[in-house]
Amino acid sequence: MARLFGTDGVRGLANAELTPELALRLASAAAVVFSDISTGAGSEASGPDDSVATRRPRAVVGRDPRASGEMLEAAVCAGLAATGVDAIRVGTVPTPAVAFLTADYRADFGVMISASHNPMPDNGIKFFSAGGHKLDDEIEDRIEAAMDDDFVRPIGAAVGRVLDAPDAGDRYRRHLAQAIDERLDGLTVVVDCAHGAASQLAPLAYADAGANVITIHADPDGLNINADCGSTHMDKLQAAVLEHGADLGLAHDGDADRCLAVDSTGQIVDGDAIMAILATSLADKGRLHENVLVATVMSNLGLHIAMREAGITVRTTAVGDRYVVEELRRGGYSLGGEQSGHIVVPGSGTTGDGILTGLMIMARMAATSSRLADLAGIVTVLPQELINVRVADKHAVAESQTVKQAVVDAEAELGDSGRVLLRPSGTEQLVRVMVEAGTAEQAGAVARGLADVVAAAGA
Repeated sequence: MARLFGTDGVRGLANAELTPELALRLASAAAVVFSDISTGAGSEASGPDDSVATRRPRAVVGRDPRASGEMLEAAVCAGLAATGVDAIRVGTVPTPAVAFLTADYRADFGVMISASHNPMPDNGIKFFSAGGHKLDDEIEDRIEAAMDDDFVRPIGAAVGRVLDAPDAGDRYRRHLAQAIDERLDGLTVVVDCAHGAASQLAPLAYADAGANVITIHADPDGLNINADCGSTHMDKLQAAVLEHGADLGLAHDGDADRCLAVDSTGQIVDGDAIMAILATSLADKGRLHENVLVATVMSNLGLHIAMREAGITVRTTAVGDRYVVEELRRGGYSLGGEQSGHIVVPGSGTTGDGILTGLMIMARMAATSSRLADLAGIVTVLPQELINVRVADKHAVAESQTVKQAVVDAEAELGDSGRVLLRPSGTEQLVRVMVEAGTAEQAGAVARGLADVVAAAGA
């Protein structure tokens, strides 16, 4: 049987794969597991209606605005209450807000109902442990195993309560306001909210800091989340920046845990360039621990070269922001992220936070009186070629000596001016061949040569 948890919680087609029954059972299982490992943080919680219940475990529950979130929120809250856990509903908020509020309310765990950048029909459920941290595999496996158990159901006054938290958004805004040192007065920003969870909070947070804010795609109706907008569809933001003569544009996804940017000329500034901007900013302030930036293996070699020239070491992880967070926590590092725009700043949050990222980008612009294009210019992106090769056994092919030797030969040909990344797909029987080189022609030629070797080995 396939593992229920994926790389970022449990996802599926809402009401078909991710049903209310599954959501209720999953929430109840999580309640049992977190109640077992709770250190009693919930008994000292600072949140809504503390007088109602001061000894039961607590869970913060948030969601993005997609229509199925209403149904799944009800199921999750029912599952929590049925196992004696109080559900603190914080409404429609970004994923990083749930992480923050889990810590701020001193809850035992948090639940976010969202499928992030996925299309509207999908949805997902992800959990945060006490303090707002993503779960490791061991805890996820315990939750999944507990779904088959018979729960002890409390009765009477021991049944959990569902409590609304009307101050949740304001708490998160105050947290964001403390994350930057500079005012943003004089900067004009266009914000694409993807008709998602940041539609209210992102414009307010940027305006709080002094920016002149122009919003697009900030009218969620439950059906239009991520629809041809947001961080996966940047063309409308590019056009809006040029139309309004703005200093920059910022694009979020449906749950606002990522941020990509557009400079004043309409050029996209991806996660690699954003990481470079923020890493040099923190380094200049003496706040980049051990002068280390954490990135995944998918970050462009141009980022590595730029950081090396700036005296910053790049430590790489597997693909996925959870692996970035694990490395950040392991080394006590100050900054990490992905090319896709998931940026994590442990000093200000436990997970990727798109609004925080946008604030930090603009703070660097304000502090240096620089255009975003000039700041992003620190990274020269090397041409990249990616070829997916379908095979019968992706792991066997990737580990074959013939393929490994072909990679060694390709790396020798590229030298210091390029790199090879060959890895099995996480979801399909594919081997992904990625090559970066000084020219597009060389990248393509080396990638095609490697792909031919992979195809032959997998035949």
